[in-house]
Amino acid sequence: MSDVLLSEQQDGLLVLTMNRTDRRNALDASLTQALCDATAAAAEDDSVRAVVLTGAGGHFCVGGDVKAMNEGAGRDMALGQRMHGLRDRMSISRYLHEMKKPTIAAVEGSCAGAGLSIALACDFRIVAEDAKITTAFKNVGLSGDFGGTYFLSKILGAAKAREMYLLSPLLSGIQAVEMGVATRAVPGTDVQATARAMGAELAAGPTLTLGRIKDNLLMAESGASLSACFDNEARNHMMSSTTADHREAAAAFVEKRKPVFTGT
Repeated sequence: MSDVLLSEQQDGLLVLTMNRTDRRNALDASLTQALCDATAAAAEDDSVRAVVLTGAGGHFCVGGDVKAMNEGAGRDMALGQRMHGLRDRMSISRYLHEMKKPTIAAVEGSCAGAGLSIALACDFRIVAEDAKITTAFKNVGLSGDFGGTYFLSKILGAAKAREMYLLSPLLSGIQAVEMGVATRAVPGTDVQATARAMGAELAAGPTLTLGRIKDNLLMAESGASLSACFDNEARNHMMSSTTADHREAAAAFVEKRKPVFTGT
């Protein structure tokens, strides 16, 4: 892993830490590529059973590197080339949202623009009570990327998503939880430990079944018909019933003990 993205893995929990502390983890080409590579690999790696994404230096990610934008980075490229390049980089959000294992954003300090979009792509967001959370795009004359409009519309509904993007309010972590943008707000000193504890619990869970739960939810949010969702639920439920983890859970229930899942 590159210096701009640190990686550690233990007992199935992969922790990815954005590490451009001098720019509050702003997304430049190197960090974005590292995130693309790491999330793609995590999605396919059976040894990874949960992912925590966070930032070093007391900040999550302020979004795109505005200083580089001001210097004209990429402006000499054709519009189509720039568009397709961005579309490829946006796969970070898709991998975090769609991979068949739980993902958690651990948010301290600033979380703005594409940084917020990437956090929204995760299944859970553990945020510092005093975090600074905002869409920010309109403030730099941009319309938004990395799926933020999609995720906020799904999480909050159309009206609140418009409020977040068109007015760009600055939310604390507590306000983000109250609005429904974040999962849980904790003191800043507890963010990493809380996110890792949740990640460890999920990594120790029935991984195949958790992936199928995500699959059901993804189909539901896609607007599929009730019949199609029923079919998908039935298939995933019956497939889950054939796993070693289901057999272990059933035995543990009868024996009045805590199940020990292997993710198989």
